[in-house]
Formats: sequence, C-alpha cells, structure tokens
Amino acid sequence: MYSLFVDTDSDMTPELCKKYGAHLIIMPYTINDKEVRPYEDFEVFNGKEFYDILRKGVLPSTSALPPQAYIDAFEPEFKKGNDILYVHFSSAMSGTFNSMRLALEELKEKYPERQVFTVDTKSITAGSYGVVIEVCEMYKAGKSIEEIQKWAETEVDKFPIYFYADNLKFFAKSGRVSGFKAFMGGIVGIKPIIHVSSEGKMVSIDKGRGRQAALKKIVDYVVKLQDDIESHRVIIGHTDAMELAKEMEDMLQKQFDNKLNIEIVEVNPTIGGHCGPDCIGVCFHGIHR
Repeated sequence: MYSLFVDTDSDMTPELCKKYGAHLIIMPYTINDKEVRPYEDFEVFNGKEFYDILRKGVLPSTSALPPQAYIDAFEPEFKKGNDILYVHFSSAMSGTFNSMRLALEELKEKYPERQVFTVDTKSITAGSYGVVIEVCEMYKAGKSIEEIQKWAETEVDKFPIYFYADNLKFFAKSGRVSGFKAFMGGIVGIKPIIHVSSEGKMVSIDKGRGRQAALKKIVDYVVKLQDDIESHRVIIGHTDAMELAKEMEDMLQKQFDNKLNIEIVEVNPTIGGHCGPDCIGVCFHGIHR
C-alpha cells in the first residue's frame, strides 16, 4: 500500500485531492508581513482579490518549509504502514527539498521499513499540474509506484510550459529566471517569453512586443513542439487573466480544429506572487521541453 502526496505549488487544491484520494502539502507565502497557508487560512482561493493586492504594488515572498512540516505530513501514513509517493514541483526552484531530506532522515530512524518515493515534475504551477494530474489518474486506476516512476522517466520531459512575464518587477524580484535581463531591454511593452527547462529551471528564451504578440509566440511554440497533443490535457494557467486565457484557448482550438482537451487553471498564490497578475502560460504534451 502507498499514499499519494502532491503540493499546492502544482496548482492542486483540496477538491482535486479529494477526487483522486491524494494528500496535499501546503506551500505558504508571506504578504504584508503575514504568513498565509493556502486552504488552511482560507477555503477557496480568491484570485481576483489576491492579484488586485499585487496590482497595488505589494510584493509577496516565500520561504522553504521547515523539516517538521514534512514530518507532520508523512508520519501519519508511516504509522498506518503505508509507503509514500510524492509528486512535487521542481526541486531546482526551492530549498524546501533539503528540509524534506532532513525530515526523511529523522523518519527513517523511527520507521526503517517505510519509504518515500518521489517524482520531480521539474516544473511549477500549470507545468507541474499537467504531470501531477496524469499521475493522479494512474494512482486512482491502481497503478503501482514502479509503473508510475517508469512512466515519469520519459514523460516528465514531455510536458513543456511556455508563459510570458507581464509585469517585469515580479520576475525580476524572484531572481529565478535565467537570461531574464537580456530580454528586458528597457523597452516599454516587451513581454519576455519564459519556459521551464529539462533541469527544472525557468529560462527566458524569447520576447513579444505586447500581450497579443506574446500570446501568438506561445501558440507558435505549442504548434512547433506538440506531440500527440490531442490525447493529453492542454493546461492554460493564468494569474487573474481569464479573458486572456479564453483568448488563448480560442487561438489554440483554431490551430487544432477544436480537438484539444483544454483546462484553464488559476495559478496558486504562492507562485503567483513571483509571477504577478495578468500572466498566461500553456502546458502541453510535446516532443521535449
């Protein structure tokens, strides 16, 4: 027996976890000097309210979970005699996984027969969500840890995500995007196009002059890199930009004769604080990252 764990940085919610029988690890953020734990300090994420606060100039921050948070999450399942499969956002983007390592060392002493297996989605928000949901469906269908890990060996790198930075100050503050300054250029209206590499890091690779040009460039990447796209979900992630998300949906459906299974998700606040409002990204099944 094993239990499946996912996290909020993959845009997973309590409602989705209930549907698939998964456990949710909460990734907090700090805003106006107050730490907020999604779905514990509030039941439903109000994206409009959150991103409006950011539009007023507030810059949230994040920090790694302490080891005790992982102990509190995993130990109840160990006590039941269950192993754990944790499908998580990119380990290259956060020091929280060092805390997890320390927690597992402590738990191993108490439960030497139990194991935690991991799948690193090497992505975040909608990009991670695309992988996590497929794993959730395999878990619900009764697939073993070994079967899921074997699938992940080749499939994780086939879920690229491309998105644009709308307000540069949020990404600049995060410091997590390589090559970002080269695409800023000091030109008003430039929208850097960012993707998550096979190393699980955000890289600025292109730019569009204005939102419409950025949307078109993202669609071009989808058309160029797609692989068996109609057999997998296409995930559009947005930060309180539903109209733009719908526009992106229309653009993609026109390219693929309305054959796509598109799901629109709102980016979770912990990651949304690094992106800022009015961003759009697309995760899809592709030939590579």
